[in-house]
Amino acid sequence: MFGLFQTGYIYGRLNHIDIREYGSGNAGTTNVMRTLGRKAGFITYFGDALKAVFCIILIHFLFGVKHPDIEFLLVLYAGLGVILGHNFPFYLGFRGGKGIATTSGVILSLLPYNWMLAVLAFVTFMGVTFVSRYVSLGSLVMVTGFFIEFVVFGQLGMLNVLPEHLAEAYIIAFIITALAFIRHRANIKRLMTGTERKIGHKNKA
Repeated sequence: MFGLFQTGYIYGRLNHIDIREYGSGNAGTTNVMRTLGRKAGFITYFGDALKAVFCIILIHFLFGVKHPDIEFLLVLYAGLGVILGHNFPFYLGFRGGKGIATTSGVILSLLPYNWMLAVLAFVTFMGVTFVSRYVSLGSLVMVTGFFIEFVVFGQLGMLNVLPEHLAEAYIIAFIITALAFIRHRANIKRLMTGTERKIGHKNKA
């Protein structure tokens, strides 16, 4: 339900456009920023990230207090659900965003369980994006790093999850990472051919 709140699409409609008809054709932060400007991009990012945060906070209060042994797993499932809802909203013909802002909200929500996951994700995204000027590359490196770090921390006993639940947690983290790559298929092709748009490129609205 949280994932179905399409910030970029709603913002576009308030400006009398369907954001999916411009630029890359998705309702995510980067396309909104390129089409409607920086302010619209920031609003879209925070809207899409915070819906994951709010969902996970709700999970904590509804189930975490009574079931602390499985809270981390429930948080991961909730995060995955929000990402799926964001990427594939049924009422928009399953054409949503690419899920990076929402994924970053999920990772941010893991701060109480392992703060390093969120910090490393932020540093990775900002560093790669700043050097390469490609948002898509920064996003893909971030989610790849997140999965690797997730497994490493899990094996070191640094995640708030029981050993018997580790494999399940790894699978959920892998699916979250795989979704990012699936939604960025076109970007990956453009990166490989050198035609991907860098930061600063604007769409005509």
